[in-house]
Amino acid sequence: MTVELKRSKDQVEWNATLTCLPNPHLLQTWEWGDLKSRYGWTARRLIWQVGEGKPVAAAQVLQRRIIAGFNILYCPRGPILDWSNEELRSRVLRDLQDLTRENGAIFLKIDPEIVISSSPLGSTEEVVNPLSKETEAHLEQLGFTPSQEQIQFRNTMQLDLNPSEDEILAGMKQKTRYNIRLATRKGVRAFLGGQEDFELMYRMYAETSLRDNFSIREGAYYQDVWNGFHYAGMAQPIIAAVEGTPIAGLIVFRYGDTAWYLYGMSRDQHRNTMPNHLLQWEAIKWAKATGSTSYDFWGAPDYLDPSDPMWGVYRFKSGFGATFVRTLGAWDFVARPILYQIYTSILPKVLSVLRVRGVSQTRQALE
Repeated sequence: MTVELKRSKDQVEWNATLTCLPNPHLLQTWEWGDLKSRYGWTARRLIWQVGEGKPVAAAQVLQRRIIAGFNILYCPRGPILDWSNEELRSRVLRDLQDLTRENGAIFLKIDPEIVISSSPLGSTEEVVNPLSKETEAHLEQLGFTPSQEQIQFRNTMQLDLNPSEDEILAGMKQKTRYNIRLATRKGVRAFLGGQEDFELMYRMYAETSLRDNFSIREGAYYQDVWNGFHYAGMAQPIIAAVEGTPIAGLIVFRYGDTAWYLYGMSRDQHRNTMPNHLLQWEAIKWAKATGSTSYDFWGAPDYLDPSDPMWGVYRFKSGFGATFVRTLGAWDFVARPILYQIYTSILPKVLSVLRVRGVSQTRQALE
């Protein structure tokens, strides 16, 4: 098989290419790269094709300069290809390594969504994907190492949307179904929002971050993300209200056959009315109605252990009948070992400072 590599600079071509490949991801879309280009990154879009231009692989690689002459490369949730094709896999990975060296980058990070195993709701046994071991060995053979910095969540929860709404509802835990109905009885109403609601949703998101002790970016960033993807028809805000007063919300994204729940927010008021259960159900119904066959809850514990900080999040998401999916996570190809060691030792300290600063800025934004 003769494979040719080309660079794409056309939005229509790029997104059309992704939809031709297996499991295209939101973070590999033109829109995501365009967004990140406004925040210090440069997007490079590579397409591998055979025959008369038939695409067989794609990788959107983001480049960021650290200091003069030094940069890092990141391929979020990519590259996209048939990972069972060993010849193609080897070609793509080697080309990405060449790109890393040519650009004088310290390292390249990839985090393709390759499933190690999945655990259906109520099952104590994992369904293991044999391809994961083969891929892991191949990555190590080529000089990639498991990354200590997981940018995205390593694991997730996914819900199959192929069954009917009644079947999906029946597959949920009894307590989750009860809470969905309880929210309605308590007077919670969920409705599809628009761009005019994003300022309010950011304020709720800021309140959520302070209450639950996690840092977020400045409001302008989220306005950019939400407005841009909503305008492109790839994101939908959903708001829950009691007597006309918004109390919670979420934003669900959609690309290809998959919908992703990326942002959720709530106020302290009326939390006993279970608005988040109703919101998730409305998001699931919206995703199914718009053609998605999978709903990704975006984020799960590293291990199914009650001591994990995300155990409560896992219990909430698993209540909807979602399957726990464990993936290979991020891998780094290190081109400059000494600089990589310096970078990885300094980065945690920088992030710690940024988190403290982020919390302070969030408090100021709400005052």
